[in-house]
Amino acid sequence: MSQQEHQPHVIVRRANRPGDLGWVVMAHGEIYDRQFRWNTDFEALVAKIVAGYAADRDRAKEAAWIAEVDGERAGCVFLVAGDEPGVAKLRILLVTPKARGLGLGTRLVEECLVFAREAGYWQVTLWTNDVLVSARKIYQGLGFILVDEEPHNSFGHDLVGQNWVLDLHTTSAGNQKGPVDWA
Repeated sequence: MSQQEHQPHVIVRRANRPGDLGWVVMAHGEIYDRQFRWNTDFEALVAKIVAGYAADRDRAKEAAWIAEVDGERAGCVFLVAGDEPGVAKLRILLVTPKARGLGLGTRLVEECLVFAREAGYWQVTLWTNDVLVSARKIYQGLGFILVDEEPHNSFGHDLVGQNWVLDLHTTSAGNQKGPVDWA
């Protein structure tokens, strides 16, 4: 008897259920510790981002998503207002190691970009570190451009921070995907 390969059931949904925001903080802390040995300063940064989102978000301009695989949280991303009008920030993209390779990171970022366009943003920015190779490949694949980088010491390590930008008005409408309902 041959074994059939398991086809995971994947959904991307808004991060609006009890436990979602706490999971985002916990998952970032645990995964970045295991993968990069980053200290709790990183978890504190994620907690600050999540707390700011929860306490003061503009529902028309800011949103967060959770990816689930077979009913288990497996990824997240946030889109929040930037420092300038018309500019949004993509924040805290994460896909759990077990769920990598399923295209969740790309799906999550695509959700952000669809929402950003619908919310009237003309640009999306993000800050990341050069050691996050898989995330950078997602950003590049969706048209983000590296605008600058700078060495810093954070989370217990010497890192290179990077700022990326995507101008939404220059992105081809043919590349734009509509909202995704993966349920």
